[in-house]
Amino acid sequence: MGMNDSPRSVRLHIGFFGCRNAGKSSLVNALTNQQMSVVSQVAGTTTDPVSKSMEILPAGPVVITDTPGFDDEGGLGKLRVQRTREILGRCDLAVLVVDASMGIRQADRELLGLFGAHQAPCILVWNKADLVSPEDRPSLPAGSGLMGQIHVSSVTGENITALRELIGQAAKKEESHRQNHLAGDLISPLDLVLLVIPIDESAPKGRLILPQQQVLRDVLDHGGQALCVREEELDEAIAHLPYPPSLVVTDSQAFAHVAKVVPDEIPMTSFSILMARYKGALLSQLQGIRALKNIQDGDRILIAEGCTHHRQCGDIGTVKLPAWIRSFTGKEPIFETSSGLSFPEDLGRYRLIIHCGGCMLNEKEVRERNRRAAMAHVPITNYGMAIAFLHGILERALRPIPEAQEEK
Repeated sequence: MGMNDSPRSVRLHIGFFGCRNAGKSSLVNALTNQQMSVVSQVAGTTTDPVSKSMEILPAGPVVITDTPGFDDEGGLGKLRVQRTREILGRCDLAVLVVDASMGIRQADRELLGLFGAHQAPCILVWNKADLVSPEDRPSLPAGSGLMGQIHVSSVTGENITALRELIGQAAKKEESHRQNHLAGDLISPLDLVLLVIPIDESAPKGRLILPQQQVLRDVLDHGGQALCVREEELDEAIAHLPYPPSLVVTDSQAFAHVAKVVPDEIPMTSFSILMARYKGALLSQLQGIRALKNIQDGDRILIAEGCTHHRQCGDIGTVKLPAWIRSFTGKEPIFETSSGLSFPEDLGRYRLIIHCGGCMLNEKEVRERNRRAAMAHVPITNYGMAIAFLHGILERALRPIPEAQEEK
């Protein structure tokens, strides 16, 4: 990610779906003015989803994903269709591309059903309009649940600009629905916020991790003053402050130490808990924390992370969390892990899912994972909440969060 780029996790994700040879890749290339995808007259040329971050006005920063044909066949075709379903789970806006000369097919109708099930707003694009006379161009009736439909031609360029504007309007509408906050609404202008940032073996060299960057930026955006400190210097830093901070935000791994050093009257929480709030998962993941009380020997616990990184000897997901859970419960559960965009298909075998803050995942994907867990009747919680609970400080860690207080 370049220094001027918006992280993928905060960009709107727009997926292009449809049957083979509907012209999805050609349309994406025409829309973006780039050769983003390989195109061919042979059906099924796109074999894997192709994603790219870019700016599309008036939508702004987005991630465009071109997907394989949903009507693909054979064993490999099933895998491609499965990948398409995975992409849908993180799409803020779905664009259904239909060959206007062929009309709506069964696979298209199935996709429309999936969009509804995943609560993905949809624009219907009738491509190859140059092959159909104006009076014969198909359309779906009003009330079909679409944000809009349009006839275009990626060959002649007909209505490509209009489609770009339609996508931009839809994207801005979806963006307006995002009312979540990190920490900015918890402070007032000129408030001092103390950010406790461990610099250990797992810290990336020469930079801060994304949740730390985002909370720091959010504090500055809201006129606050941010002071970053390692946990080793925390007690001395507090002693030398001219006045107490309005909020302390810590890495969850340092919760136990920070809770001892920071006076009880000073509000304290973690980057992970704030990230769950920002992704709209706070309340559902707060409910899942109760399952830690009932863990038994042999129960399977999934430790899920949205990013991929080299595992260190003191890794939080594979070492620290399992050790804290064993110590708290006195039991020997079975721990499994997942990372990146992969997330187990069968969640029913788990007693509990403990997920990272999800900084590398967009809000739609975080909500989708929570939805899938709920459908499988499996509790899901968050690193920060789990660690605070295991150290007996969950109530204190949630004290600064208004929504958590309302939930009580």
